[in-house]
Amino acid sequence: MAKTIFILGGARSGKSAFAQSRGMKHRKVAYLATGVPCDREMKERIRRHRADRPKSWITIEEPFDLDRCVGEGLARCDAAILDCVGGWVTNLILKGKCKEDAVLRKVKLFLDETRKLKKFEMIIVSNETGLGLVPPTKLGREFRDIIGRVNQLVAKEADEVYFMIAGIEMRIQ
Repeated sequence: MAKTIFILGGARSGKSAFAQSRGMKHRKVAYLATGVPCDREMKERIRRHRADRPKSWITIEEPFDLDRCVGEGLARCDAAILDCVGGWVTNLILKGKCKEDAVLRKVKLFLDETRKLKKFEMIIVSNETGLGLVPPTKLGREFRDIIGRVNQLVAKEADEVYFMIAGIEMRIQ
């Protein structure tokens, strides 16, 4: 059964760097990228993220149907990094198809499929949005509520949970 590592933190807290350092311990790593290049600045961020990853890693860019990636691309690897759940949830919400229940079902399906892999470590990165102010827009509040519930689901299923602050990891489970 796969081991799940969950890394949670705010913007620029060091989540991705910590996840990549965990991934470096493995021989064959897949990187599940959820970012969608919607403007020039986001395209540049994605370019920098690609450049930061080892060339030997397999990159799977999938903004919506991550559960399908498990069987297709991850079976050949011994670890994968999903970066990031916040981007995935954003994509699902903005696509207009997914309300909270549907998002939670997709995440649960992904976790269930991942657990079936043998000798495998799934490293999942997500944004902690519950420490800030109440968002001023309805969409912002919906996102905060959904990602909060998704994070609770992932944390409950995870074998290890880390919280990142200023580049320092704290194991909380």
